[in-house]
Amino acid sequence: MKILMVLTSHDQLGDTGKKTGFWLEEFAAPYYVFKDAGADITLASPKGGQPPLDPSSDGEDSQTEDTKRFKSDEAAQRELANTVKLDSVSADDFDAVFYPGGHGPLWDLAEDAHSKALIEGFAANDRPVAAVCHAPAVFKHAKGTDGKSIVSGKTVTGFTNTEEEAVGLTNVVPFLVEDMLKSNDGNYEKGDDWASFVVTDGKLVTGQNPASSAEAARKLLELL
Repeated sequence: MKILMVLTSHDQLGDTGKKTGFWLEEFAAPYYVFKDAGADITLASPKGGQPPLDPSSDGEDSQTEDTKRFKSDEAAQRELANTVKLDSVSADDFDAVFYPGGHGPLWDLAEDAHSKALIEGFAANDRPVAAVCHAPAVFKHAKGTDGKSIVSGKTVTGFTNTEEEAVGLTNVVPFLVEDMLKSNDGNYEKGDDWASFVVTDGKLVTGQNPASSAEAARKLLELL
């Protein structure tokens, strides 16, 4: 069972001068769900090497059992520091792909041609694709074999407009995940803000927020 995890390489939060990147829990929770299930995991990012960590996700109040486990797992840290370049991987070599969120993907992965091609490759071969929180941003330009958006007619979720408002970044982000999914004809659903909420439609799994990370990973495994 080979699973590809794709992380952002983008570290600037718009024009705020603040740093962003991937959200630690959204990487650590799925990573250990897959690892504990015996999966062979490959980590990739557009630039390769160490992906930028969103400093907000590293604060004391954002720590979970999984993030603490990661902090004491030197092998996992080495793996993360040496992600392969996204343009070097092929959908043919993996059984599924998982995209952790954080605000970074809104800028790079949403517009990345290699990411788009990967997603389309997984979809064309009926292999599972999962994205959590801000990572459903990666579906912005991806198309299904019918030429329509990959989320068209699919029930999906992702970071809500009200959650974005709560973190005060509505006017900083290049687009709102909820609005984009709706404009691509996705049947957008959401649970309570900050509570775990995961939707599976066919081979597409989406999670709403950081709390949804582990559940989204488990749903992806169920499809395998």
